[in-house]
Amino acid sequence: MRNLFIAQFILLSLFSCSDKKEEKLPQSQVIEEPIVVEFGFTLNDFKVERDTIQSGATFGKLLEEHYTGVHKSHDITEKIKDSFNLKSIRAGRPFTLLKSKKYPHELQVFVYEADNINYYVVDLRDSIVAYKKQKPITIKRRTIASEINGSLSETLAQAKVDPSLAHNLAEIFAYSIDFFKIQKGDKFAVTFYEKYINDSIYAGVEKMEASFFEHKKKTFYAFPFKMDTLSKKTDYYDEEGKGLKTMFLKAPLDYFRISSKFSPRRFHPVQMTWKAHKGTDYAAAHGTPIKTTASGVVERTGFTAGNGNYVKVKHNSTYATQYLHMSKILVKTGQRVEQGQVIGKVGSTGLATGPHVCYRFWKNGVQVDPLSQKLPNTEPMSEKHRPRFLAQIAPLKKELDSIAAITFKSDLTKTNNGTKK
Repeated sequence: MRNLFIAQFILLSLFSCSDKKEEKLPQSQVIEEPIVVEFGFTLNDFKVERDTIQSGATFGKLLEEHYTGVHKSHDITEKIKDSFNLKSIRAGRPFTLLKSKKYPHELQVFVYEADNINYYVVDLRDSIVAYKKQKPITIKRRTIASEINGSLSETLAQAKVDPSLAHNLAEIFAYSIDFFKIQKGDKFAVTFYEKYINDSIYAGVEKMEASFFEHKKKTFYAFPFKMDTLSKKTDYYDEEGKGLKTMFLKAPLDYFRISSKFSPRRFHPVQMTWKAHKGTDYAAAHGTPIKTTASGVVERTGFTAGNGNYVKVKHNSTYATQYLHMSKILVKTGQRVEQGQVIGKVGSTGLATGPHVCYRFWKNGVQVDPLSQKLPNTEPMSEKHRPRFLAQIAPLKKELDSIAAITFKSDLTKTNNGTKK
């Protein structure tokens, strides 16, 4: 019996081995190299070298180092100079060399990335050509709502938004909100468009479509609108069509701190005596741009022992402003200037202990405190444009209010006294 069992086992083993020998071995698989396209070229066709521009490097030097073709580097630079500003090449920017696979030392294409979006191509194959192109850009729309935690830039960074949006919002609301006084607990919502390179690499904010800012329990809306659809000029209006711009900016500098306010009695740090201070001092770094707070005509420029370099601007028959202690004057008497135009640089000329601008404000020929004035707005929207404006912003405002209600668990469609708008 035992011998019979062993014989059966041997037979089964033989058949099993036979079956395994008949199994077909899997065929070897060919893994194809993925096709890579960049800058309009199929990189698989070239030997690719990438590097960054070194300090002191020039296009001519790069050609001498990598190009072995028949054309001289001087002839190449002369041929492409109208298409490619070779002086714009900056240290630290990336470049790509596409060389021949057959002759690895033969440079065929040079690509210089001027920024994250724009790049220049110098094609050295056949006839030499140079041109500027952009990487594929995708625009994506996003609406966010957030409560201030730190600065506006820090709050946006926490929401993974380019901090440049903070500058845009500050400019839009500059006439309504003092962004140096925003505080924790203030709220905002904004609908905006962002740029992405190749649909994946974040490239910053494209434009703002709608926003609101809640400051000191008061809500300010802002919607861009063009009176003329063919016009390039865009103004911002609130939810009722009132212009956000006032006749005057809140300050003549973008970034500053108030070092001394308008006062009937102040101890002068240079003259060492008590006297009236009929201006507002904004301390800032030497060379900071000074902007005229309203449009007008330069009435006077000059220098005095007390004021240092100064500019005075007449805005209309009621208002005038003056800017003192400049390190440099950038306008001339009689020149027309527009609101926000840079008219000089911060300095410490005249009686000054440090770099600042003393901002003086005249109303009907009398110097007054600009921070205590109720300043006039710009002209309101024409009634003929209002229906189109209200129809355009209705869905945008609803979207902002909806995300705010979800984020803040509050109803921003109410005014401060609790009644619906």
